[in-house]
Amino acid sequence: MKITLGFKPKQSVKKLLLALPERSRDIIIKRYGLGKNPDLMTLDAIGKSYGITRERVRQIENHAIAAIRKSKNYSDEKPVFDEIEKIINGLGGIVVEQDLLDHVSKDPSIQSCINFLLVVGHPFNKIKEDDDFKHRWFIDNNLAIKIQGSLKKLYENLKDDELISEQEMIKTFLSYIEDVSEQYRTEEIAKRWLNLSKKISKNPLGEWGKTASANISIKGVRDYAYLVIRKHGSPIHFKEVAKAITTVFNKKAHIATTHNELIKDPRFVLVGRGLYALSEWGYISGVVKDVIKKVLEKNGPMTKKEIVEKVMKERYVKENTIVINLQNKKYFTKNKDGKYEVVK
Repeated sequence: MKITLGFKPKQSVKKLLLALPERSRDIIIKRYGLGKNPDLMTLDAIGKSYGITRERVRQIENHAIAAIRKSKNYSDEKPVFDEIEKIINGLGGIVVEQDLLDHVSKDPSIQSCINFLLVVGHPFNKIKEDDDFKHRWFIDNNLAIKIQGSLKKLYENLKDDELISEQEMIKTFLSYIEDVSEQYRTEEIAKRWLNLSKKISKNPLGEWGKTASANISIKGVRDYAYLVIRKHGSPIHFKEVAKAITTVFNKKAHIATTHNELIKDPRFVLVGRGLYALSEWGYISGVVKDVIKKVLEKNGPMTKKEIVEKVMKERYVKENTIVINLQNKKYFTKNKDGKYEVVK
């Protein structure tokens, strides 16, 4: 959503700064990156340049902001603050700081000016980032409390490695905030609100979950492979997994490396010659012999036909491979009814 401003941020800031004496103006310019260099200077750096303490710099900064708010220049710029307020409300009433700045402009110098106008402007409130949320700006405190509370509830109700489609996530989230004004209950604003959270985010496929989950914060080939196989929905050869990782995520995945990673991770089950499935789909781990053993332990004595039928649902192998494994007397034996059992 591109925003066209009805004012020039640099001109507005320049007018506000005229209300200050030279040293205070210079400190504010350096502190908020309002000069030729948009980088913000720390209290310590500014203090050293003036030969004063960081605490004294803070006092001058606070006094300067208070002086601007009391000035005629501030009153003259009211339409500017009204427009910024309208922008924040249009973005959902509470918005991530960087998201807000990016919507106004990609120019760092313009962003510095907008940030200063937010700091000086009376209707605007900022909460610094914490363990749960990013830096955010808001107008209505009650709205901010509702949205943040609902995001915490959403996080608490998510399982650790759960993945949810974006549509389902938005639907669930909005169900927690039914008493919020209808003007905010849009898909675009819901996604912007979700972006406030540091504990909930989405993976490269657009699926949402807990940020700490390996299914969301992708760290290597194994995690990419999991998403590829999950998206495929059925067993897939490791060569195709490697190819899909490169195609879908633009991450180079060597075939041998992919195979080795799949073998090591309990999330994957080898179900055929090079074919891998997800263990969460219910496939039994192990080689054919192990599968036969687990089938018999679960179901009791079975005929050869019954065993073949069960194992074929777990492994993509030839029927003869299963029969040969059944003939291993070290592990399997026939009872008096001609059914197979596990050797005790």
